[in-house]
Amino acid sequence: MRVVIVEDEPLLQQRIARFTRNILGKKLTHLGQFLTLSEAEDYLADNEVDLLLLDLNLQGQNGFSLLQNQLAKAFHTIVISAYSDKAIEAFEYGVLDFIAKPLEEHRLAKALAKLTDNTLRSHYGCRYLSVKKHAAIELIEVANIAWLKADGHYSEIHLINSEEIYLHSKSIEKIQLLLPEQFERIHRSYVVNINQVARLLVESGGRYFAQLRDNTQLPIGRTKYLAIKSHIETKKY
Repeated sequence: MRVVIVEDEPLLQQRIARFTRNILGKKLTHLGQFLTLSEAEDYLADNEVDLLLLDLNLQGQNGFSLLQNQLAKAFHTIVISAYSDKAIEAFEYGVLDFIAKPLEEHRLAKALAKLTDNTLRSHYGCRYLSVKKHAAIELIEVANIAWLKADGHYSEIHLINSEEIYLHSKSIEKIQLLLPEQFERIHRSYVVNINQVARLLVESGGRYFAQLRDNTQLPIGRTKYLAIKSHIETKKY
């Protein structure tokens, strides 16, 4: 795992680095450490990373500006900040977790576990996803997403009542970590907004489909059908 730390207090930066090494062990393949936003921006522009550990107050500069510039990148972000009142705003930017200072190793370990355990995703969910479109960044409101489809290391995003398809640089596994609970993985290649499911279809040969409100039909994996059926019957989103 390739990790970048952006923290302007050298002692705290070293503490975060030590905890990260302890927790990830051999999974950690690279650890970059930066004191300023400009240094981090330059590095992220030319290098691929998996995780950003970000402070929000960096020598008077707002760490959110880095998130705004990097929203469409494939890496996840965990915010580590003394400004706990910024947590909701951070989740709206699609961060994986928000850790209030002072930082404890067990809390960072819990946040890092979200990278591999989908059951630990935040109950907040992000409010927006961002995509690159014509060399610009466009924000998509999550509430307007009907379903997503895996496309290799990327994801197709399909909106409610729209034929336009957006491509996101995060894999479908990474995106689902950020989405609210009403987004269910119904198949290895599909995530659906349960609120958009009109009914479930059972066809011969043990094939299952979710029919959406716009009549789109998406396949449901055989091992997932009963769980999806239960979630739809009891949904409270």
